[in-house]
Amino acid sequence: MPSGGERVSEFKVASIIELVGESETSWEDAVSRAVGEAAKTVQHIQGVEVLNMTAVVEEGKVVKYRADCHVAFGVDDDLRNL
Repeated sequence: MPSGGERVSEFKVASIIELVGESETSWEDAVSRAVGEAAKTVQHIQGVEVLNMTAVVEEGKVVKYRADCHVAFGVDDDLRNL
């Protein structure tokens, strides 16, 4: 049951894609980049689940943050029947 300002999805079917976002700043930025890139080609994004977070270390310092994400998006009823 939704609480507060949560929106109820109008889609009956959702699809999920797996993406890896990368950032030199933070894991949060890596997730935002993954969602931002998905939004360029995918409509109706409903949410994101972070599955794993890793980092690239060079000379003892974190130089890249990576977030493995599932991005869920609603599937239009009109498009499902194609």
